[in-house]
Amino acid sequence: MTRSLKKGPYVDAKLLRKIAGKDALKTPSIKTWARASQIPPEMVGFTFGVHNGKAHIDVLVTEDMVGHRLGEFSSTRKFVRHGGKMQKEIDQKKRESEITAAKSAKASTGDTKKK
Repeated sequence: MTRSLKKGPYVDAKLLRKIAGKDALKTPSIKTWARASQIPPEMVGFTFGVHNGKAHIDVLVTEDMVGHRLGEFSSTRKFVRHGGKMQKEIDQKKRESEITAAKSAKASTGDTKKK
């Protein structure tokens, strides 16, 4: 459900105070826990450390992000991988190809040294 136009967008007042009068390129990452705060045009160019529940994820604000929320760019869930028999076969083939590539590279470098 969207926010009422009468109320206007929700932008955390502390964030606006932190960026007021500062240069976007010279300012280091600004840590914040305000994931629900919308991104106004004044924030473009700044880097924010958005908290995901465990750590601060650096988010560089661009023009495309205006109107979105800060929390959208700092995922709270970590994808490990899908499991199963098929994934094990894919991983095994990948390992075998890496080993053969390493052996061929080692053999080619060994030939050039002997000459």
